[in-house]
Amino acid sequence: MATLNLIQATASEWPKTSALLSVVGAMRISLSLFRLASVLLQTFVLPGTDLKKFGARKGAWAVVTGASDGIGKEFSLQLAKAGFNIFLVARNKSKLESVASEIQNKYPAVSTRVHTIDFSLDDDAAYATLAAALQNLEIGVLVNNAGTTQSIPAYFSDVPPEEIKNTVSVNVNGTLRVTYIVLPGMTQRKRGLILNIGSFAGAVPTAMIATYAGTKGFVATFSTALAEEVKQHNIVVEHVNTYFVVSNMSKIQSASTVVPTSAAYVRSVLAKVGLPCGAAQSGRPNTSTPYWTHALIDYMMSVVGIPRLFIRQAHKINLQRRKERLGLQSKAK
Repeated sequence: MATLNLIQATASEWPKTSALLSVVGAMRISLSLFRLASVLLQTFVLPGTDLKKFGARKGAWAVVTGASDGIGKEFSLQLAKAGFNIFLVARNKSKLESVASEIQNKYPAVSTRVHTIDFSLDDDAAYATLAAALQNLEIGVLVNNAGTTQSIPAYFSDVPPEEIKNTVSVNVNGTLRVTYIVLPGMTQRKRGLILNIGSFAGAVPTAMIATYAGTKGFVATFSTALAEEVKQHNIVVEHVNTYFVVSNMSKIQSASTVVPTSAAYVRSVLAKVGLPCGAAQSGRPNTSTPYWTHALIDYMMSVVGIPRLFIRQAHKINLQRRKERLGLQSKAK
């Protein structure tokens, strides 16, 4: 009799349980559809924050590190086109002057300044000189683009100590120290945009470039923490999650669907300021994956949600890249 009563009680409760499960399932499906819609709308439809909010065409300056070529050069050119004066920072003076000349030829109303510094040296005096050069400028945008990695994919214990030191000095200390110089002025003016150029290697811990991956993971975390601190001052801090782009650092010279040119990539970044795009699914605050194929890759990785799978795949890719680089070096000899 007791067993019968238990069965009857369970049967009477089943419709309620079934209904609850249905509601939960519907909510999960709705949330997934909402996130997909958010990714698609942000990536393909919605505009980002107007750069005029940060002083475009109002006399403000944009500071771009690593500005001598590649992504940094494109940020300099496109921010000049948007109406910012450009302060170019890198270690190669002749390349910087060439970029400055190109800007002035295309946009005569834009002022430019160049400043040389080798971030790998982590030189206090050099940073003090940079701070002095920036002191009286109204800086609306800072692009922390300067970055470096090891010359060839290799296991950590085989990487020369100097390469490890340089990677940390440029990617971590350079980002911190330049931001520390620029941020007080932005805080005082209650306006500013800081773009910290990151990498998928920071989201997917990548074997054979472990130090680089670690530094880019730092950039992501630092950006999110800083963004929370300074939003009260109307300053936007954005970690820009980047997949492969045609550049000297990636050593990829041909564009493809998933590997844009530097110009196409930078256009996507500046057009989508303030929008997570591909990062909307993962819910990483203050991270944006703006280029459309990168956004879709980021979204799919978040949906699959198996980090080990992507870590292993990244390892395989770097094993192949090492093999190819060694082959090219052998042929060059």
